[in-house]
Amino acid sequence: MTLGGGYMLPSRDGHDIPAIGLGITMKADGAATRDAYSLFEYAIPPETDGPPPHVHTREDESFVCLAGRLDVHLGGRDFVLQHGDYLFLPRDVVHAFRNPYGDEARVMSVVSPAGLEKYYRALADMPPGPKDLGLLKQIMSDFGIELQLPPEVG
Repeated sequence: MTLGGGYMLPSRDGHDIPAIGLGITMKADGAATRDAYSLFEYAIPPETDGPPPHVHTREDESFVCLAGRLDVHLGGRDFVLQHGDYLFLPRDVVHAFRNPYGDEARVMSVVSPAGLEKYYRALADMPPGPKDLGLLKQIMSDFGIELQLPPEVG
């Protein structure tokens, strides 16, 4: 629903981006916010790992847990987010998240400044099947994101 230039989206409505094995629904992108921020609703299925440890060099993230629980590793500390919990994930700090629980977790994520939606679209455009780690690292690098895999994996 458009509201004089603004708009309203119900839960789970928006633009779906099929990337990284999660349900990513874009609620607002840079075009809608004058590049101030992007807003995403993540649906993390039960017993699902999110992205591997990584660092954003261009943007800060914030998570608000809407449902379920989510384990987040941030800068050497571990957190369990539950309904209503907020976590700030600053740029230049290693983080990863996963849902090891039996219920779906849902998280609202504000990313500032905008632009992460372009990264997600690039991931969604990767060929189907097993992911080429070299291509993944190149896409991440293009968007100022650094993969932080253990030496034996990278």
